[in-house]
Amino acid sequence: MEGTKPVNKKLAVALSGGAVLALALTGCGGSDDNEKLNSWAKDVCDGVQPQAKKIEAANAAIQKETSDNSTPAEVQKTDAKAFQDMSDAYKAMGATVQKAGAPDVEDGEKKQKDAVTELNGLSTSYASLRKQVEDLDTKDQSKFADGLKDIATELNKLSKSGSDALKTLEEGEVGQAMAKQESCKAASVTPSATTG
Repeated sequence: MEGTKPVNKKLAVALSGGAVLALALTGCGGSDDNEKLNSWAKDVCDGVQPQAKKIEAANAAIQKETSDNSTPAEVQKTDAKAFQDMSDAYKAMGATVQKAGAPDVEDGEKKQKDAVTELNGLSTSYASLRKQVEDLDTKDQSKFADGLKDIATELNKLSKSGSDALKTLEEGEVGQAMAKQESCKAASVTPSATTG
């Protein structure tokens, strides 16, 4: 199945960029004594960590599929499941941030709202990628490869555009509070957080 391998590689590279988004919700460095904010950060980090792991696992499944000599049908099945898992994970992250409420910082409400909108948007995008991959013709090798190429392009766009509101949410005090949470530390230490 050599025909799909180079394209599959592209997909894996694009995906590893996407995995970084999952980890944008993990702050770094600093200290702060805002009790309310620390409690908020704990809620968010505890809710986000399992989802970040889920996205990482989906990412790994696609990476593995690209290194095996898989048939288009196998690639299709693995990719569709991975995209669905990612879609579910981003939706759950959005729900976590929504449920946590606005962080106790300036413009906290706007930052929270933007992040939720962004996470839900990512969830929708991955759901549509799942549909795209399911609609590919696995019987025609070159058509399948072309379809994967389009999906890789979409993924690239997603990984570049997806995390602005999340970055904004965790600027300053919020990021400092999140950095102190064990669950956020655990979620941020990941080998897949490298852009290809």
